[in-house]
Amino acid sequence: MTIQISYVSDILCVWAYVAEVRLDELRREFADSVELEYQFIPVFGSTRHRIAEGWKERGGYAGFGAHIRKVAEDFPHVTIDARVWDEVAPTTSATAHEMLCAVRLLQEEGSLSAEHRDERSGRTLFEDAIWSVRAAFFEHARDISDRGVLLDVLVEAGVPLGAIEAKLKSGEALAEACRDVELRDQHKIEGSPTYYLNQGRQKLYGNVGYRVVSANLRELIEQRGHQASWC
Repeated sequence: MTIQISYVSDILCVWAYVAEVRLDELRREFADSVELEYQFIPVFGSTRHRIAEGWKERGGYAGFGAHIRKVAEDFPHVTIDARVWDEVAPTTSATAHEMLCAVRLLQEEGSLSAEHRDERSGRTLFEDAIWSVRAAFFEHARDISDRGVLLDVLVEAGVPLGAIEAKLKSGEALAEACRDVELRDQHKIEGSPTYYLNQGRQKLYGNVGYRVVSANLRELIEQRGHQASWC
């Protein structure tokens, strides 16, 4: 049987950035037993409000940048550019979410291949696009609230420019992004990143270790998805 996992995150969330390696490991360990679907929520919908004002007493954008670089010291598999949040501070994650929803639609409609490719660490083109956008900001300090920057990143990842623009122009991509927010509220998702599985009966939120995720999935597979995990 195939277990469906919904992975909910904000593209600007450092915890989701460091957790991408866990998604890669899930694909390797569980292969066809697990189907990952991706949703986006605007934790950083307004960085002026969340960071510039919310972190005002702790140094604002520069203080937040120093904080996430400190976080990353415990995760040697990722790199964070010194300019992130200090010199390069995206205004919102919503622009990236809308464009990634456009890519998700293209895959669902069959316009983009859903094949998992070894040269992409087992990711689909859509999954690789998500990683490329995260890495563009955290690793390369590119402002991914800028539509031009985002389009460049997605084209570099192999997504056809015209196809993305058509989904943006029609409003379909924005509608999908709005639907993700509705699903966040429906499933009472607390923040980024969150795994929810077993028809929403199980939620794993925050910096959850890989072994915890793996144990929950193994239990569901062994019980053929009919019982909640006790792990």
